[in-house]
Amino acid sequence: MKSLSLYVEKNSFVHQIDPITKLFYIVFAILVPIIWPNIIVSAVCAFVSIMFLVLGKVFKNSLPVFGFVSFVLLTVVVIQGLFGVDNKVIAFKIIGLTFYKEGLMNALAIVFRVLNIVASFLILVLTTKPSDLVEDLVRKGLSPRIGYVILSVFQIIPQMMSTVNTITDAQKSRGMETEGNLLVRMRAFIPLMGPVVLNSFINTKERAMALEVRAFGSKTKRTFLNELKHYKFSLPIRLTMLIILVGVVIGRILL
Repeated sequence: MKSLSLYVEKNSFVHQIDPITKLFYIVFAILVPIIWPNIIVSAVCAFVSIMFLVLGKVFKNSLPVFGFVSFVLLTVVVIQGLFGVDNKVIAFKIIGLTFYKEGLMNALAIVFRVLNIVASFLILVLTTKPSDLVEDLVRKGLSPRIGYVILSVFQIIPQMMSTVNTITDAQKSRGMETEGNLLVRMRAFIPLMGPVVLNSFINTKERAMALEVRAFGSKTKRTFLNELKHYKFSLPIRLTMLIILVGVVIGRILL
């Protein structure tokens, strides 16, 4: 059965890092460029985050996300390069459009920050089982209800994709055209999306009933099916992030 999550099963150093530490890394990766808003710092953070994806053997799986993000970031580069409020020095001209150095540098800083944030989230999503993440959070005191919401968020995209593929195959078997020019695809949109939305409502109702049958709303103390895992890399990584963060704060104050 296909997993209803974006998690990629691999044997890597990154997979062996506990989920809570990966959450800390997301916060760390976001805070460092904010505390020290320097284009070099942002570039280094983006490089480190992407290298974690490479070390986790999931960089290939992250390419579709980066492809979509890159398309959005391209518009940022164009807008900032042409119309940035600080634009003064001309960088180059192309097909009658004038790009300015200040705008392009600002855009480049934004690009590095966004890539860093996206990569840091992908590290968590692609190398962590949603069930492990939620279980660790619940062990730390998180409400099981919030844990269930988090687990559902991780599963909703692959579940919707699986449902769309199933319904598309079913509609094709009935002779409906789903491939071709834009008009054909637009005509097929409602017959495809209607069952997807209805199926989502049905699944939500069935999940709610299943949770109540399993005493999800019970106030009694819960036990865990899996034993508490011990991760040998957690403490060194957290200490390293803390030291770097303190160093960034001190460096920002002094410089």
